Amino acid sequence: MKKTHMIVLAGALGAAAIGGGILTSGVSAYRGNPSQTGPNYSAERHEAMTKAFESNDYEAWKELHQGRGRASEVITKDNFGKFVEMRQLMLEGKTDEADKIRQELGLGQGNGQGRGMNGATRGQNSGGNFVDKDGDGKCDRL
Repeated sequence: MKKTHMIVLAGALGAAAIGGGILTSGVSAYRGNPSQTGPNYSAERHEAMTKAFESNDYEAWKELHQGRGRASEVITKDNFGKFVEMRQLMLEGKTDEADKIRQELGLGQGNGQGRGMNGATRGQNSGGNFVDKDGDGKCDRL
């Protein structure tokens, strides 16, 4: 009976691991990296987006974006040219220059920047708990 129980448990855990991998595979898609495709990718939409960027057509981009994502909240007709410039720099591999524009536009400043909720820091030392009085690089509170 125990052997059967272990086999069933192992099967359930395996199925959960596989299911979790399938469900999260789309989550790691496009996050400012033009070489990755996102969950809403289609060849037709990609072609239309490319045309909108090449012709600097904010209205076409806005319609294709359909209010999804942070960019749709931040990008306006006035700053769309800067957004197009940022995209071009990313495609050319000039990430430092693109990141400067991204910061100017207010993009890429979410909770995924290692600051946690409300900009708070993380880790055990966030409250100043690390004490190294003897200078050996190890916490003296342990």
